[in-house]
Amino acid sequence: MNIPVVDFSSYSLEKENVPDEQLHALVTELRAAFTEVGFVFLQNYGIEQELVDRAMETSKQFFLQPDEEKQPFSRGNFENCFNHGWVSMETESLNPSRPGDLKEAFNISSLDPEIKWPSKDFQEVHTSFFQLCKELSLRVLKVVALSLNLQPDVILSAHKFIGTSNKNGTTLRALYYPPLNSENPKEGQIRCGEHTDYGTFTLLFQGSEGLQVCGRSGEFFPAPNIPGAILLNIADLLQHWTSDQYISVCHRVLLPPVGDSCTRQSLAFFLHPDDEAVITCLDGSNKYPPITAEAHALKKLRDSYGKS
Repeated sequence: MNIPVVDFSSYSLEKENVPDEQLHALVTELRAAFTEVGFVFLQNYGIEQELVDRAMETSKQFFLQPDEEKQPFSRGNFENCFNHGWVSMETESLNPSRPGDLKEAFNISSLDPEIKWPSKDFQEVHTSFFQLCKELSLRVLKVVALSLNLQPDVILSAHKFIGTSNKNGTTLRALYYPPLNSENPKEGQIRCGEHTDYGTFTLLFQGSEGLQVCGRSGEFFPAPNIPGAILLNIADLLQHWTSDQYISVCHRVLLPPVGDSCTRQSLAFFLHPDDEAVITCLDGSNKYPPITAEAHALKKLRDSYGKS
């Protein structure tokens, strides 16, 4: 199975308006990707590669520090923003049936200026990157709404508080997969367990290959790393909203091949509806019972962090 590649230049962050004809073409392409694969690559979206590289580099500088220097920034140490901060190795099990994932992360879930950051540079770079991902996501949301024959505000109005503590769970995650000796992992342990994402959709900026996506046959296939492209995937709540028209697909990151001690880095922007938004099937069916975005995310987070 191939992941489609879509040129987003007609509605990139550098454009104020998009002609109706070009918008219609974009809507058609993305609808096909969302219904058939659940993943799509976006090219020419308007975020400079230099900023992506800086976010990767400042993240790596943090991750390469000794654990005792990262500990003060641990997830759970931030009042009124429980999901913000550093996640240490093996703390999270995205597939709860496996041992803890062999990765680290730093979650940016709030842009509150009172939150303590690892450094001024880290704060400035990741705040700027978060804001651009937010603006791009709002454009994608408009295309999503139009692809469902909805007025854009139907979906946009459920994403008003992105970046606000205790009102919206949208999170930018800097992810770091350190070098591994293939003899050390526990039985069944991998870099990132099989899972679907929780919210509306995810924007993934990859530094290298390694991600695998589950196809309709049930077999996993490697997602390529296309330089300069974002990998966008549908998440659970958009699947619920659309009564399975758009599909939230399982994915994972395996261990590197024996003898390969490479690292892997990525930046993932997990777009969520506002905490109090009630997700109901847009077609009026009862395929999924109504649930708030917060309740769904909390259940998934409890499952992922249950062993830590």
